[in-house]
Amino acid sequence: MIENKKKPNPIDIHVGSRIRLRRTMLGMSQEKLGESLGITFQQIQKYEKGTNRVGASRLQNISSILNVPVSFFFEDAPGEQAGAAAGMAEASSSNYVVDFLSSSEGLQLNRAFVKIADPKVRRRLVDLVKALAADAEAE
Repeated sequence: MIENKKKPNPIDIHVGSRIRLRRTMLGMSQEKLGESLGITFQQIQKYEKGTNRVGASRLQNISSILNVPVSFFFEDAPGEQAGAAAGMAEASSSNYVVDFLSSSEGLQLNRAFVKIADPKVRRRLVDLVKALAADAEAE
């Protein structure tokens, strides 16, 4: 084995993706988070990709800056519900939500949607999106 590149631990990848999710939900840049922690945005990138592991004290600082409990970063972590068929379905569905909210469009859509106060309008929007998805599937 000449090439032995160490792959990031799945938990480190998950914690990093949750940091990115919360940071983007708040509209905070990697630069701003790094500045608040006294580190570079490149270091934040490495944390978010899972390339570098986040230490306990640093994770505590990040949770404080992002205004979430430390446990937020471990919600739906890989292996949390290992073996349970229903648990696996929940984990893959929550990963889908994280992926959606991590995308630019998903974040914009979510921010705009929650500003709509009228529940009937929100319901009609959901119906519209479902209809558009059904049309796209049919094609």
